[in-house]
Amino acid sequence: MAVQTFLFASLIFFSSSIESNHGATEVSLFTNLENSLEVTAKPTRVGVVVLEAGKDMVRITWMLKSSAKVNDDASFKTVEVKLCYAPISQVDRPWRKTHNELSRDRSCPHKIVSKPYDKIPQSLNWTIDRETPTGTYFVRVYGIGVNGQEVAYGQSSDAEKTTNLFSVEGISGRHTSLDIASICFSVFSFGTLLVFLVKEKRKANLQQRK
Repeated sequence: MAVQTFLFASLIFFSSSIESNHGATEVSLFTNLENSLEVTAKPTRVGVVVLEAGKDMVRITWMLKSSAKVNDDASFKTVEVKLCYAPISQVDRPWRKTHNELSRDRSCPHKIVSKPYDKIPQSLNWTIDRETPTGTYFVRVYGIGVNGQEVAYGQSSDAEKTTNLFSVEGISGRHTSLDIASICFSVFSFGTLLVFLVKEKRKANLQQRK
C-alpha cells in the first residue's frame, strides 16, 4: 500500500511539473513581432521569368529599416533567412499552411542561412537548392533573440505576400546517378545478349557439321 501511495504521489508531482513547464513556455506569435527589417530578394539573372532549382541564384539583402528606432535591433543575437511560399503555392496544400504561432507555421520551411546579427547591411548570393519544389516564393528574415525565439522580422514581399515574388521550377525526372546506373545496366545487358547469341551461333554451326 505504501509503495502504491508513493507511486501515485510521484505521478501527480511529475504531471504537475510538466504542466508548470508547459505553462511557462513562451509562445512566439507572428503578430507580436516588430516589422523592423528591410529585405530584398532579386534573381541575379535579369529577365528570367522562372528560376531553375540548383542553377539560378537570388541576391538577398537585409538591414534595419530607416524608420526603425536606433535600438530596435538591440535584442537581436542572430538572423535567420528563410524561403517562404507565396499564397498561390499554398492552395490545397495544408502542409504549407500559415499559422500565427510560429512553432506551428509551415509557410517558411526552407532555411537559407542562420548567422550572427550585424548592424551593417548584409547580403548574400544564394543558389536555389536542388531540393526546392516548384512554386512561387518570397524571402523572410527573422531577428532572433538570446532565448532563441523570433523577436522581429522583415520580408521581400508586402503584407499580403503578392508583390516582389519569384517562381522556381524544381528539378524533375531522374538524377544523374540514376541515369549513369541505367546506362551501365543497358551496356551490361547488351553485352550479355551478344555473348549468348555468339554461343548459340557456334552451337548451331557445330550441329550442322555433324
